[in-house]
Amino acid sequence: MDVITWTGELACHLQAAYRMGREEFAGRLGVHPQTVAGWHARPGIVPRPDMQAALDTLYEKAPPPVRLRFARLTQPPADTAAQALRVAIAVVRRGADVLLVQRRDDGALRWQFPAGIVKPGGTPEAVAISETHGETGVHCAVQEALGERVHPVSGALCGYYLAEYLAGDATNLDAAENASVAWVPVSSLTRFIPPDRIYRPVLDALGVVAA
Repeated sequence: MDVITWTGELACHLQAAYRMGREEFAGRLGVHPQTVAGWHARPGIVPRPDMQAALDTLYEKAPPPVRLRFARLTQPPADTAAQALRVAIAVVRRGADVLLVQRRDDGALRWQFPAGIVKPGGTPEAVAISETHGETGVHCAVQEALGERVHPVSGALCGYYLAEYLAGDATNLDAAENASVAWVPVSSLTRFIPPDRIYRPVLDALGVVAA
């Protein structure tokens, strides 16, 4: 079986390979058509685990012509074929608060910073800004890059960007993936995310003292 980490873009490619409209595709997956529309609007998003499983099942049931069309739609250019999965993470600060989203993760709820996948040819700074707005409605501007690391759990190459708040109310605009959005006091950050899961330069940039 092929192992696929589904993104909004790949899900849309599977829809195109099946030659289905959005409502028919949503019905086959057992999701609301708005979820499929969200994948079209935000191709870099990573669906939550139960939707990953539904997409896996639909792909596994695909007849050979559908799989062939999917393979052609997803074939990367030769010079990007070996490129690692890259993720841009926005650390948005507003005064003494920092912006977090509460992600639905395999049946659990976990707080994290807004993030999105950087597609070949894209810039991580732009992704950090656009994903923050797409998830929370908050406009921000990147101030500085805090560094990159290979994430210890996902294995993705993660770039962290300190950003300043510009405008907008923090609102959960992606209810399919997130349970909540909140401004959290920087002093309380490690109550929401364990300090050993936070990239050390992020803690340093926010002035968080962690044991």
